[in-house]
Amino acid sequence: MAKGKYDAWINDPDKLTLLAGWARKGLSDEQIAKNMGIRRSTLNEWRKKFPVISDALKKNKEICNTEVENSLYKKCTGFYINLKKTFKVKTVTYNEDTGKKIGEKEELKEGIEQIYIPPDTAAIKFWLANRNREEWKERFPVAIEDAEDEEEGIPFLAPADIEAAKKEIEKEKLKDMQEENGGKEKEN
Repeated sequence: MAKGKYDAWINDPDKLTLLAGWARKGLSDEQIAKNMGIRRSTLNEWRKKFPVISDALKKNKEICNTEVENSLYKKCTGFYINLKKTFKVKTVTYNEDTGKKIGEKEELKEGIEQIYIPPDTAAIKFWLANRNREEWKERFPVAIEDAEDEEEGIPFLAPADIEAAKKEIEKEKLKDMQEENGGKEKEN
């Protein structure tokens, strides 16, 4: 019985590592299939038939997603990093009896400096817009005339609500025009 093309992918550890790497890099299933020289439908079939392929892709995509989520969370809350630095240290020696300086020595020493990375407002906005969509969805200001007060209000509307607001404004304008025309006809 002839071996299928899948055999090279399920039995070669290097090829499985390659699959895992593509998944970690964020390639789509379509791109992974193209890199393998197969169609996406074939890749889907292999995933169902061969757990080793399914696991290589699924686990590495999950790892990648979790790492990115953790990084985004850290950017939202702020964090400390330890930075390895080289410091110049100066040692001065003095004569014990006279107290006069007798020598000076400089040397480079490595040390750790702890630096605080503050929260990033763009990351916070992104996190909230995706995790708490109703409260933090993107809104755009739209000027609407208030017919009663003749004042402008600026409510903030989500993109989906903008069209509805425009239609409502048009209805109000049409209604006002009809009332004005109706009043003129009664006067004549």
